[in-house]
Amino acid sequence: MHLLQPAAYLWSVWAQLTSAVPPLGTPASAAVDAVNPLLGNGGDTPNGSGGMVPAVAPPFGMTRWVAQTRANYVSVTPYNHTDRAIAGFQATHQPAIWMGESGPVTLVPGVGPVTPAFADRALAFDKRDERAGAALYTVEMDDAHGGRVKAEMTATSRVGHLRFTFSPSAAPYILLEATRPSVRGSDDPANLTFPSGAVHIDPRAREISGFNPERQDAILGPSAAPSFAGHFVARFDQPFAAWGTAHNASLAPGATAGAGPLLAAYARFAPGAGKVTVRVGVSFISAAQARANLDAEVPDGRAFEATAAATRAAWKDKLELIELEGASPANRTTFYTAFFHALQYPYEQHEGGRYYSGYDDAVHPGESYTGYSIWDTFRAEWAWEILFAPERIPGMVTSMLQDYKEGGWLPMWKNIVETNIMIGTHADVLVAEAVAKGFGDRFDTALAYEAVHKDATVPPVGDSYIEYADRQENVGYEVRAGLSSVYAEKGWVADDVHSESASRTLDYAYDDHAAGALAALLNHTADAAFFSARARSAYKTIFNNATGFMEARTAAGAWAGPARGWTEGDMWAYTFDVAQDVPGLAALKGGNASFVAFLDAHFDGGHNDHTNEPSHHIPYLYALAGAASRTQARVRAIARADYNETVDGLAGNEDCGQMSAWYLFSALGFYPVDPVSTEYVVGAPFFDKITLHLPGAPRPLVIRAAGAGAGKQYVRSLSVDGVPVDGARPVLRHAQLVRGGELVFEMSDAPQAWGSQTVFDPDTEAAAGPGGGEAEGEGEGKREEL
Repeated sequence: MHLLQPAAYLWSVWAQLTSAVPPLGTPASAAVDAVNPLLGNGGDTPNGSGGMVPAVAPPFGMTRWVAQTRANYVSVTPYNHTDRAIAGFQATHQPAIWMGESGPVTLVPGVGPVTPAFADRALAFDKRDERAGAALYTVEMDDAHGGRVKAEMTATSRVGHLRFTFSPSAAPYILLEATRPSVRGSDDPANLTFPSGAVHIDPRAREISGFNPERQDAILGPSAAPSFAGHFVARFDQPFAAWGTAHNASLAPGATAGAGPLLAAYARFAPGAGKVTVRVGVSFISAAQARANLDAEVPDGRAFEATAAATRAAWKDKLELIELEGASPANRTTFYTAFFHALQYPYEQHEGGRYYSGYDDAVHPGESYTGYSIWDTFRAEWAWEILFAPERIPGMVTSMLQDYKEGGWLPMWKNIVETNIMIGTHADVLVAEAVAKGFGDRFDTALAYEAVHKDATVPPVGDSYIEYADRQENVGYEVRAGLSSVYAEKGWVADDVHSESASRTLDYAYDDHAAGALAALLNHTADAAFFSARARSAYKTIFNNATGFMEARTAAGAWAGPARGWTEGDMWAYTFDVAQDVPGLAALKGGNASFVAFLDAHFDGGHNDHTNEPSHHIPYLYALAGAASRTQARVRAIARADYNETVDGLAGNEDCGQMSAWYLFSALGFYPVDPVSTEYVVGAPFFDKITLHLPGAPRPLVIRAAGAGAGKQYVRSLSVDGVPVDGARPVLRHAQLVRGGELVFEMSDAPQAWGSQTVFDPDTEAAAGPGGGEAEGEGEGKREEL
């Protein structure tokens, strides 16, 4: 179990020992104040949105509390910044915009007649009356009867703490929506099911409890999780003047229990009860556990301000691990909000030392997490968490191993249970990287190797005839679909059997690389040689020498066409998807000079799509081919164009932190192109000085890059603790970072020779910028301070 960090621990102790109420906004933290939770909520389409919402919770919190402006489902988040009415305050477990909700409960304040229907109960608000922070959300709304309702909301991992102020206070009420119409899939909002839940009202205890079995992703994946439900216990600080239930908006005044679909319960308070505070414990196990969570995390007598302070302290502990100098206020917001996003998922599924597993429909002792978007996060997000949340890594890996024991496979995209979304068995990468970076003595590596070996050698059921298409229903575990058709035999996944075949081939090759690295670390030498060899040969089987691009192939070996077989990318992006063997890929393209020219064609031709993850490592490939100055220019241009401090500050889906992890690493000046290798490819810092207080490090890691914040984006030289880094191989090792010390980047306004031997012209003593001329332009939405 992870330990509380210093500030969070002190605030926890303080809250237990004193009755004083801390002011809102304490403890002081400029880093926490820089966070803009609205960043990434914009976008005109689901794919063009970051998919983030201004929710409150501590790092990796089980339940995030958010003002609900829309009925959420796959492709729709519960809050949209363009809306001007709030229909309640939801305890959400929707981990990403393209995933479904699970077991929510929604609190709805009101005055006058109780109004359960979503469209009728929404209260208008002005954006000027809304404040969103990392640990506190507040808004003032019109109560639809001439008055105002102020809502304040904070939360611990498993308890929402809300305070409503009614002005005037004539007959206020709070309704808890247990079940609602549930949208299945994303294609048709009218494709509804009606989950059946229950509510119970205990006026004497001032409690409303219940459960909601809604799980919108139940149509996906092999595990039914039949007993899953979101249980809740809401405890109020004011006595109930009246109460009742609602079924399909029909009220039953005085009723103390109800069951079925379209279900809610409410409590009305006496006139004059101008302020009502409620604490809502949430559980995936039972109402009793929800009540235990409530008592453990926000016990009776805990002031609202104390809860907000404790959650703020938890964020302060994490965000203040990094200090920035030479960053503008806008860039500080971009950076610290990215850090905030990167420490939200996967989220805690355990409670009181136990967790519900939907794989075997049982409760087990231990620590568990869900919300694993591994196809996205294996690239850089996991590496970020290893650096800045190392106390979580053993529990997160152990959680994946428990999924393996209870369900038979490591997770791919776990949302309560496996959903089969995306491709590849990239949990192999997470496990191998954790062992390679020193965590192998803190979880069961024998079990981990068994699970990874199974991923790499055992095909799914029906592998020769089931397509395993994206979001295909009524199939078993997808894992490495195509392993026996015909990847294991010929080196590629057959396009006439499986969808996304070319992307699968390249993903499986990298997963083999991870399996080989893990085997080597655990002394399985024969397996290490086998998997590593397959990792370096499989990708070559789909390289079409005639076109110079990767291309899908049929089982018989025929080329399937350049547009076939891709996952969130195309032949341009995926031809670069060989992180495990960049020299081998460059050789296929005719050597470093030709490879650099191919990279230029990719970027200059407008093919780079940073909104999707397969493109994230591509600008760093320049540096591995002797063109580091072009990495430096391309990375800075992407950061200017695709990130900013506003609601539209993410060009694509956040995907559980990966979009932000790219920016964070890039801002530090290095990126994990091949995370299993424990190496980081050098780019260039965005700011003059960055100090990292890495947990467990004997001293801070100080990154100096004078002039970077003023626009100097090229590197003249780099040293680590005074020792020059050879530009012939511009990489940093994980061990160099975690011991602390000093990285000194000598920055320049113009491209330099360091790391750029392929493009450096000794006659002019200059390195040509992208495209063979000057450095790449700034692009739209640039930030001059970058």
